[in-house]
Amino acid sequence: MHMQLPPHEGAEISVVEMHTGGEPLRVILSGYPEVKGESLLDKRRYVRQHLDKLRRALMFEPRGHYDMYGALLVASELAEADLGVLFMHNEGYSTMCGHAVVALGRLAIDYGLVKEPRSPETQVNIHCPCGLVKAFVEYSAGKTGGVRFHSVPAFVFATDMTVTVEGFGEVTVDISYGGAFYALVDAQRFGLDVTQSRTRDLVAAGTAVTAAVKSQVKLHHPTSDDLAFIYGTILTDGKDQYCNDATANLCVFAEAQVDRSPCGSGVTARVALQYHKGLIQLHQTRSFQSGATGSLFTGKAVQETRCGDFKAVVVEVAGRAFYTGASTFIQEPDDRLTGGFLLS
Repeated sequence: MHMQLPPHEGAEISVVEMHTGGEPLRVILSGYPEVKGESLLDKRRYVRQHLDKLRRALMFEPRGHYDMYGALLVASELAEADLGVLFMHNEGYSTMCGHAVVALGRLAIDYGLVKEPRSPETQVNIHCPCGLVKAFVEYSAGKTGGVRFHSVPAFVFATDMTVTVEGFGEVTVDISYGGAFYALVDAQRFGLDVTQSRTRDLVAAGTAVTAAVKSQVKLHHPTSDDLAFIYGTILTDGKDQYCNDATANLCVFAEAQVDRSPCGSGVTARVALQYHKGLIQLHQTRSFQSGATGSLFTGKAVQETRCGDFKAVVVEVAGRAFYTGASTFIQEPDDRLTGGFLLS
């Protein structure tokens, strides 16, 4: 029997629930008010200023949780884009999200956002706030499968930069951009192991590094000031030299949020850093493992390019996403907690 919604007042918001490598994605299909703005970055500013109550209602408890992640489908101003997307999480609106791109590649075909999909692979152009991302979705006998994507040019902002981290003293980090800026540091610097240590200890170290970079480093991005912020810290197992074994990492982003997947934009940033340091060559595929769940993405640099004054690379990341369900959310007007809450 198909469940009917309970008696309620007000709007309904319909979502599809997915995950990529264990990292959730709540894709908002309908029920959102119109998002105004000429460009996608304008729309990102608009939702932040005018519709943030809905982000909190959908990401926070009781409908979500501290580590929930969302995607809002919007119109794109780019003619070649099949869809535009705004990403949301516990702290705000990110500029790039690889795990979401992997999931949205499948969804775009399955929900008819791409006309006439082709076998064995269909290209889906996804306009993210950081720029146009090209996803390539396995498609056979009407079914979607694995997804690989080429992100915006990835580059290294700084290597061997020393910051003073509260509780840990001076720490040397690299800063790399994979659609968002990350600080990267070996977890051993904190006496931690990304696959064995308690998540809360890894989060404490990652959050402290992010806070230090935020307060001590002035970032800039060649194409937009909207992109010039530190998004999080990636703690690694130190295995940056190319080899056949998977290298593990844990990404702590936004407000101490933990990525359950290997982190698509984080893998992009790591590949750019390894290429910059001469540790990996073009078209050498590496496996990247999530320290949280053990799930795997692959990543490789496929082309040299530029981003403003920075030498950059186009990175290809591949993974798989799965559907977990669909929901319709309501907000009862006399519910004191309907706007959402988080337990820290």
